[in-house]
Amino acid sequence: MSKKEQPNYYAIIPATVRYDTNLKYAEKLLYGEITALANKNGYCYAQNKYFADLYNVTAVSVSRWISHLQELGYIKTEVIRNENKEIVSRNIYIVDIPYYQKNQYPYIQKSKEGINKNVKDNNIKYNIDDLFYLIINNSNEIPEGFLAIIERLEFNYTSYMLQYMKQDKINMIKDIIYVLYDLYNNNFQFILQNVNRENLVNLYFLALNNNPDNLLNYYKKSILNGSTK
Repeated sequence: MSKKEQPNYYAIIPATVRYDTNLKYAEKLLYGEITALANKNGYCYAQNKYFADLYNVTAVSVSRWISHLQELGYIKTEVIRNENKEIVSRNIYIVDIPYYQKNQYPYIQKSKEGINKNVKDNNIKYNIDDLFYLIINNSNEIPEGFLAIIERLEFNYTSYMLQYMKQDKINMIKDIIYVLYDLYNNNFQFILQNVNRENLVNLYFLALNNNPDNLLNYYKKSILNGSTK
């Protein structure tokens, strides 16, 4: 890809990337460039030399940045080889943000895991997996008000984004959405209008460490208690 072929699409750098202190500024900028290039086909096929020329750095530096972004779970690289096992191209996929991609990976299937046995709230007619399935497919069975909250909090993942995410992270997102929906159905919308993503994730990990056997109920109480402080 030459500089003349630079994309006209917007770059996207979500809060998860912008505020990640593990990332260098150059890595965040590179990430944004990858999102712009991936917008057309669902993946970025530009090689390291393209980015090196674009930012006036060495290809080795670009390679380190890409490896670090992949290590932290923000991108996934796929190496394409010919019948002689020679590398012919490399594709980079965005995998960890609310960002629509048109890649052709197999459609995500509903998880076979059962609902958490500690959750016995009858106010939700869906179990964890069914609710998550409806959310990622933007189903009209879910209230528009709740979908708007999920979008604001950047939990509106699509099936395409989940292909390379680790299962423990997918489980975390499922649990958080389930508890938020529980709060929504129990008329705690005013709380959901004020919470932020970072705090929700931090409270989740605290609940996971403090009470893993009763995770969802403990997490729900943590959100409620935190909103009154």
